Amino acid sequence: MSKIPPKKSLEWMIPTALLVLSLVPTVAGAVRVIQLGTGVEITPDNARFFDAPVPVLLHIAGATVYSLLGAFQFAPSFRRFRPGLHRAAGRLLIPSGLVAAPSGLWMAHFYPWPELDGEILYGLRLLFGTAMTLSLVMGALAIYQRNFVRHGAWMMRAYAIGLGAGTQVFTHIPLALFPEALNEGTRALAMGAGWVINLVVAEWVIRRRLQAKPKRAIA
Repeated sequence: MSKIPPKKSLEWMIPTALLVLSLVPTVAGAVRVIQLGTGVEITPDNARFFDAPVPVLLHIAGATVYSLLGAFQFAPSFRRFRPGLHRAAGRLLIPSGLVAAPSGLWMAHFYPWPELDGEILYGLRLLFGTAMTLSLVMGALAIYQRNFVRHGAWMMRAYAIGLGAGTQVFTHIPLALFPEALNEGTRALAMGAGWVINLVVAEWVIRRRLQAKPKRAIA
């Protein structure tokens, strides 16, 4: 009876974990779309979405495709043995990301701030939204130049930022356990930590790859 090689089975642990993490923003986005479509009661918390629904719908659609499809790009066998599918996925990922990130920037700037969203969090949203957009552009430019190592690095950075919404669920756990500590500052800290944690992990992986291929620059 044949067995799946341990290395081959283990390599899908990371994409699976990313898919699970992606479910957080995906489910939240689906709930938002249902609310907009069914005409739920308008409250101060959701009025901004009803006043201008197009940006949030674009953001949800782009982020859903980007986060779910992007997880499969982290399986080495998918890239190695299904190069056609890998390239086809990339042709969807970059446009999806370039819909999700700028629409997120639009919402951060033009939507009224919800309660506990202050200037610090506004600045973080602009910083990481812009960083994700630039990372996607750099990744697209790198693949145009046939620099696959640099392409992978920039796409990994962009995905790390894009998946921040999933990690932010976990960074908000302390505030859920101690609600008296929740304020503009701690909320901004929890949100920023989600993006930073993902980027630290991404940079660690990128540097390990650089050490394995010291003659090929990826920065």
